[in-house]
Amino acid sequence: MFRTALALILALAGPASATQEYILPTLFDVSGVAPDDVLNIRAEPNARAAIIGTLAPDATRIEVVEERRGWARVNTGEGTGWISARYLSYRVDVWQPGQLPPAFRCLGTEPFWDAKVEGDNLVLRSPENQGGDRRAVRAVLDTGVFRDPSRVVVAQDMTLFSHPQICSDGMSDRLFGLSAMLVLHGEQPSMLSGCCTIQP
Repeated sequence: MFRTALALILALAGPASATQEYILPTLFDVSGVAPDDVLNIRAEPNARAAIIGTLAPDATRIEVVEERRGWARVNTGEGTGWISARYLSYRVDVWQPGQLPPAFRCLGTEPFWDAKVEGDNLVLRSPENQGGDRRAVRAVLDTGVFRDPSRVVVAQDMTLFSHPQICSDGMSDRLFGLSAMLVLHGEQPSMLSGCCTIQP
């Protein structure tokens, strides 16, 4: 009976101790493509779908927002497409505890807005305010889960929430891997919604 119980405990402990390699969205580098070739971006996740773009054999820091049966969804131009995941290697330097990837940026429509951390400030821009409303960042919070992209940026009078979820900007055919909510504090608090990207 003791051996049976011990075997059960070890069986249950096995998967829990495994570390997940990555959580989307994250960045990848093209790998395994011949120097004189390209990696095709296809309209659908299959090898017979129309080619809508290409990536260079040495392309780096490609944002993947979704995976499906060995294919990875990426944005190209104003649209989205699929590349074979077998030619991608994930980067381990993207989601660091308490930090944001350098290219992290959130945007939304109705109304149009754009927010990103620049230096020690969270900067909110709009068509009416191209210079931006700058607020000091007090903290960048994460969940504590290994490589979880969820983040909260706490700034003076503004708090930006982002979490993994397929998201549309409402203006193009692109799809993003992070959904965003920006809460504006003050006498009349308000909330803006949108998407975030980490694509350089």
